[in-house]
Amino acid sequence: MRTIAGGTETPGIPDSLFAMPAGMAIRYDQPDPALADYITGYHLYAATGPAAQGQENWFLPGTANVRVALDAGPIAVTIGRNLFDPLPQASLFGPTNHAIHTVTNGGIMIGFGVSALGWSRFFGGPAGRYRNRIVPLSDAARTGFAARLVTMLGAVTDEHGVKAALDQFLLAEMGPPSPDEALIRQIARHIADDTSGGVATASAAWGMSQDVLRRLCNRHFGFLPKALMIRSRFLRSLVPLIEAEGPIDYRGIDPGYVSASHFLRDAQAVLGTTPRRFRHGQIEFLVASLRARAAVLGSATQALHRL
Repeated sequence: MRTIAGGTETPGIPDSLFAMPAGMAIRYDQPDPALADYITGYHLYAATGPAAQGQENWFLPGTANVRVALDAGPIAVTIGRNLFDPLPQASLFGPTNHAIHTVTNGGIMIGFGVSALGWSRFFGGPAGRYRNRIVPLSDAARTGFAARLVTMLGAVTDEHGVKAALDQFLLAEMGPPSPDEALIRQIARHIADDTSGGVATASAAWGMSQDVLRRLCNRHFGFLPKALMIRSRFLRSLVPLIEAEGPIDYRGIDPGYVSASHFLRDAQAVLGTTPRRFRHGQIEFLVASLRARAAVLGSATQALHRL
């Protein structure tokens, strides 16, 4: 890929939303409508020049992601207490409930998010096997998938061709729907909305046993129901705090929290620190990506993507 300028061609979204410091670029694209329930969006990050060396960034926890590095220096990624160094060229980031810290050294990263429904179309085995882990994509995907993806992306000449190339590739690679698809949709919507009563109460209303619910969540979402609900509730509270200017105000956190202390305990588990300290860290790239993603894909963070 020879040129990266950032920006978007989405009508009504100004390129100024994607403005980044010199030498950096960010881009999000919507997948083809036939992929929209399975792929949460396409993303491209790029960095060049001296400032790109040893650059640190943060990402919030979310569903699984496939990522390919092109013309990139070494990349090290930390998820919770787990260090993955160096990152494979084509990798699967499993579902996460810890913040993700990266140290990069220039280059291009192209990827796409995989929803719980998408997991059932592109991967075999339980998503829980990969929770909070990164593995070579060839270890998790069907034979030849990773090599075909790298070859295809390597042939794209600039960022404006990424969406069309990924659409064509993923439509051709997508497997048959899961027999559990209707139930996966119900669970996903309930988790994103955190409706009254929790997932356990909903499972009874759907005539689904707790064992079946846990099996479906582990296989397609990567976590058990309680962990999924905690992640969504925490991110609904954290994202506005990250984007807000001025002192942190905990009065606007999700009503599912009984107190600020309750929220801060989750923050320690997810971020490893308090929201105030996290916000004063190296999150310029994260803030820019939250706003750009919300404008293009409808939600600031992948874990709150609605089917």
